[in-house]
Amino acid sequence: MKEYILFDHDGVLVDTEFWYYKAGERALADVGLTLDKDQYLRDMNQGLGTWTQARAAGIDEQTISRQRVARDDYYQEYLRKEAIEIEGVVEALAELSKYVRMAIVTTAKRRDFEVIHEKRQMRQFMDFVLVREDYKLAKPHPEPYLTGLKRFGATKEETLVVEDSARGLNSAVAAGIDCAIVYNDFTKSHDFSQASHRIEALIELKDIVRHVN
Repeated sequence: MKEYILFDHDGVLVDTEFWYYKAGERALADVGLTLDKDQYLRDMNQGLGTWTQARAAGIDEQTISRQRVARDDYYQEYLRKEAIEIEGVVEALAELSKYVRMAIVTTAKRRDFEVIHEKRQMRQFMDFVLVREDYKLAKPHPEPYLTGLKRFGATKEETLVVEDSARGLNSAVAAGIDCAIVYNDFTKSHDFSQASHRIEALIELKDIVRHVN
């Protein structure tokens, strides 16, 4: 049995990845550049992001810094007004809490995480949350999930990571932890060949944590 679950956040517990893309698209549109979604997804898969296309188009670093601030503001606006719930997540966490201890390990910035969870119920099920400011190297480096293991005092063998992206999966694999990939339309084209499990919804984790040796 697994005794601990380390959850990714964006795309796993809340449906935010599309809105992060839209915020970047809007920030680049401000300076006359169209953000190509397919290239954006390829860049994100490699741990890159919005500004890769900006630099390729010759946009200077001062402008990028200014538009990064704009992107972050647009993203917060979307987080406050758009529907980002994923159906069944809170119910699944409530059920899983009967069998395992849980935490969140996310690349989300603290201020974005706090906005998302101002009025949501997920944190009550978590022992702790690690946001981007809580570790030095981001996914796909193993540090985020190794930090989670250390915080729990857990072994790799008794822990399961839940992710929706190749970058997150690679972080878990590099940390030596089994990983379940939950379906997300935004990342469905990623290479998940190293995943231990593939699921459609979080409630399926109940059978995994109860029966995996």
